[in-house]
Amino acid sequence: MRRAIRIALDSERTGNPPVGALIVLGNSVIAEGASSIAVPVYNPGRHAEIEALRRVPLDLWRRSREMTCYTTLEPCLMCFGSLLLHGVGRVVYGATDREGGSHALLDHLPVYYADGVGVPALIGPIMSAECDELYERVKTQFDQLPCGRRYWEKTTR
Repeated sequence: MRRAIRIALDSERTGNPPVGALIVLGNSVIAEGASSIAVPVYNPGRHAEIEALRRVPLDLWRRSREMTCYTTLEPCLMCFGSLLLHGVGRVVYGATDREGGSHALLDHLPVYYADGVGVPALIGPIMSAECDELYERVKTQFDQLPCGRRYWEKTTR
């Protein structure tokens, strides 16, 4: 999680919301991703978890159930869905996303996930003292993006 926090802080320095993620297989980091939704150009799909998934070497996907994604923020619905569909076995997060986190989704998965097989173990929050602070900054920055509330309030008046 400390590495994910460093990735998040690096992302924030570039002008993006401070979210970092990495994917681990065994004791090795196999992929990393940082939020890059604001810079260089607004792209709502470039969440840290998605960026990390894109960087997993193709030959390792057969071991996806052994993979763990560490992320500074509880994955949103899009990211959790991607982790679920890619078969990642565990998701460990730092801060709870009280406004859009994936815990709300668990009771509403399609029937073919009813037995829990294939659903990533969702573990967290861990290191919340450090990650909750990042989450507050994520919320502030997110509101200014084209998908955020303050942006829409400004443009629809």
